[in-house]
Amino acid sequence: MKTPCEIIVWNIVPIIRKEFAKILIENHSLTQRKVADKLGISESAISRYVSGKRGILEIKDEQILEEIAKSANKIAKENGPTAIEETCRICRLLKSKEFVEGINYACE
Repeated sequence: MKTPCEIIVWNIVPIIRKEFAKILIENHSLTQRKVADKLGISESAISRYVSGKRGILEIKDEQILEEIAKSANKIAKENGPTAIEETCRICRLLKSKEFVEGINYACE
């Protein structure tokens, strides 16, 4: 049995990062290198998110997708909130919507 934190690290964070990467590249015309810098991860990780090799689960909830887009737009700004702050915000939203069973105990 996985702990809630394992569920988040292995399943939820990659989904959020994938969506951030797609939006930052498509809507803000950032390079993979710049996106990697903004998200605090490697350029190769961004490549895997964009190619669909990582973060393979899909979010279908339009409200969550809208909130992810808002977060990505904030991250794109030079003095905007950090990717960590926005990732935690989205994680809390997913928790409140019971996106993943067991997530209620994490992100407290």
